[in-house]
Amino acid sequence: MEECGLYMELQNEINHQLLLDFKTYVDQACRAAEEFVNIYYETMDKRRRALTRLYLDKATLIWNGNVVTGLEALTNFFEMLPSSEFQVNMLDCQPVHEQATQAQTTVLVVTSGTVKFDGNKQHYFNQNFLLTAQSTPNNTVWKIASDCFRFQDWASS
Repeated sequence: MEECGLYMELQNEINHQLLLDFKTYVDQACRAAEEFVNIYYETMDKRRRALTRLYLDKATLIWNGNVVTGLEALTNFFEMLPSSEFQVNMLDCQPVHEQATQAQTTVLVVTSGTVKFDGNKQHYFNQNFLLTAQSTPNNTVWKIASDCFRFQDWASS
């Protein structure tokens, strides 16, 4: 019976350590997401030509239901958009379990806010990113694997 109690204590210690490790993992993901969101929207508004540097070569963007895949198509798409002013009001993130991503470190980032494109009225938007960590010997860079943007305005009746 004493062995059973010792086993339970050991199991509780392991579970506690796993929870601490997961909390650290979530905290790191949130810091990366906040930094990414600041860079992304500033680049979108002020240096749009550099925006595709944040995407993987075969990344996919779904913009209000329209699919854009690959860096060349992304470059063409972003160049045709009018200048913008984004205001992010909400940011949420979570790490994606490695079993779902073949052990690739991945973070889901969800944002919402308002955007005004030149010559258009202001719209509410929602945007979801799947970011993957691209490691080099010196650092880790987060790249967009998937991006889904959607206006959230109610249709006028």
